[in-house]
Amino acid sequence: MTQRLRNRLIEISMLLALALAAAAVMPRANAAMIGTDEATAPAQSDRERVKALLARPEVVKGLEKAGVHAQDAAARVDAMTDEEVSQLAGRIDALIAGGALSNEQLIVILLLVIILVLLL
Repeated sequence: MTQRLRNRLIEISMLLALALAAAAVMPRANAAMIGTDEATAPAQSDRERVKALLARPEVVKGLEKAGVHAQDAAARVDAMTDEEVSQLAGRIDALIAGGALSNEQLIVILLLVIILVLLL
């Protein structure tokens, strides 16, 4: 067997092994009927999460500083549609917590540290 043919066989076997490994790790899809109560549960949990956020002491202070009572804000959340509450909960989840770094910021910091270590 020539070197080129052997390299080609190794490449093909590595590709097959990678494809089999990817197929083994691939998540399986599940499809099933859900009930109405299960379909409306996320909207209720989103509404409860938003209300829980409004009940936090620092949020209550901020609302009162802006001239809004916490009870009025909770009543407004109750008056919102499920879609609006879901959108608001998604925006709350997307906010960065104090002191948290995004992936891009973490990568830049790590690169700077690695460069400094290599230079020193």
